[in-house]
Amino acid sequence: MRTILLAEDDDSMRWYLAKALERAGYDVISYGNGAEAFEGLKARPVTLLLTDIVMPEMDGIELAKRASQLQPGMKIMFITGFAAVALQDFPEAARQSRVLSKPIHLKDLVREVDRMLAA
Repeated sequence: MRTILLAEDDDSMRWYLAKALERAGYDVISYGNGAEAFEGLKARPVTLLLTDIVMPEMDGIELAKRASQLQPGMKIMFITGFAAVALQDFPEAARQSRVLSKPIHLKDLVREVDRMLAA
């Protein structure tokens, strides 16, 4: 089964995203901040990191940098409420990841995850 690690600090958003992905057949592990998510990555390999960009303790960009060093083959998808967020400090992310803007429809999220994992 393909495993997604979800890092999102908004509890209700995290719950809805996780449920939508689980209904689509994915195994989802979720965390409320980047630091906890990184510890979770140390314990288990994942197929996709789905992370909010703005979070307490460790933001999504720092999480993605560390995660890609820990698990180089993992795919990365960012979700953000800030459509103008730039990834210039992490140029690898711009080439290898996808950025989705909030609010996002759950069907659109699942479709984008399916596409990314099929590539």
